[in-house]
Amino acid sequence: MNLQNTRVLGLKSIDACQEILRQTIFLCQQYGATDASVDFQQDIGFSVGVRMQAVDAISFHQSQGLGIEVYVGKRKGLAQTTDLREVSIKKAVETACAMAKYSAEDDCYGLYASPEIVTRELDLYHPWEISPEQALVLAMDLERMALATDKRITNSEGANVSSYQFVSAGMNTKGFSEVLYSTRHARSCGLIAGVASDMQTDYAWSVARAPQDLDNLAELATLAATRVCARLHPRPIKTQETAIVLSNRVSSEFMGHFMGAISGAQLYRRNSFLCDSIGRQVFPEFIQIQEKPHTLGGLGSANYDADGVATRENIFVEHGYIKQYVLGVYSARRLGLETTANAGGVHNLQISHNEENLSTLLKRMGTGFYVTELMGQGVNPLTGEYSRGASGFWVENGSIQFPVSGVTIAGNLLNMYANIEAIAADEDKNRATKCGSILLRQVMVAGV
Repeated sequence: MNLQNTRVLGLKSIDACQEILRQTIFLCQQYGATDASVDFQQDIGFSVGVRMQAVDAISFHQSQGLGIEVYVGKRKGLAQTTDLREVSIKKAVETACAMAKYSAEDDCYGLYASPEIVTRELDLYHPWEISPEQALVLAMDLERMALATDKRITNSEGANVSSYQFVSAGMNTKGFSEVLYSTRHARSCGLIAGVASDMQTDYAWSVARAPQDLDNLAELATLAATRVCARLHPRPIKTQETAIVLSNRVSSEFMGHFMGAISGAQLYRRNSFLCDSIGRQVFPEFIQIQEKPHTLGGLGSANYDADGVATRENIFVEHGYIKQYVLGVYSARRLGLETTANAGGVHNLQISHNEENLSTLLKRMGTGFYVTELMGQGVNPLTGEYSRGASGFWVENGSIQFPVSGVTIAGNLLNMYANIEAIAADEDKNRATKCGSILLRQVMVAGV
């Protein structure tokens, strides 16, 4: 990928990005900053949507922004601008420095000198030579295939195709400098099946860095149609304590509550049910949670975190025990620890499994509730209390019997994590967190 002196379909070149950052850093120092960190973001792309074989929406998106973070001793100031004219950048720098001079001191403020300069090629940039007109043809083909799959499908929520390119550049006074190009392409289809009082909706989607890695139209159409038709004629189930399987459509979100609970911002504010939990067993021994930020083409891959610290492979959970927290520079200092290079979040989580696939997992469960959708925001980060609306399927003898909707799953996350019996290897490739379907025992399901 040669981007040194050329603009890529409207994206700024490496040289142009670096010049903006260098000039901004220079201005920060001129206005009295003892340290400064600057980042530049730009994205260009489009999205098209169709519904019932008619054009529903076409949108072109182009944005850019310069973020400025300055330090005057142990005081910090922030400013942003989308206007890259010199006069506007100067005004933003002046504002950030003025804020820093009058803000409260904090001993935990300050940049971090990363000991490693990373130049890995992450294989994130794969532009798609497709026009909006061509994307509309794909979207219509996708919807047409899906609508024709089953006569019970009566309507469409639309089909979409999108393609975006990004450049992310950063520089600070501690030696950090990077310009990273990436792409993200997607296609999706939502359907409605049934009539009158028995109408159900569902969808299928695919996202990838490279267009050739997207699911083909026929596969995506079939998946969307199969999902929506399977939800027809749901039945109620009684309130009971039973085993559940969280499908790979929701399992990453469920494990995300754990990652949030061990994040530095929640911990130093004492707003987590996992405060002071290093060395504590939370999961069964077979579970390991590992971060792999340098995965080629990964949806969450990155060489640096938001602090400009070189990313590395982290093991957050080993044999069920919490090994380390999710920390950026500031939160680490607040906790008296070292950064894990996770300012801005984690990168490509990998959660271990001990079952081959979903089928073997359902057989292992025997009888219980297979969850394919979670609704609501009923999670208390301080206590771990959990209550979410859910829909899915009732399973007996390892086989799906009928669809279920309008129920609630309730419990405490600590108990739920401890009751994980198995995780399948059916990871969803459309997510940066790779987690298969999860089998839990003894979960309260509130029905009728």
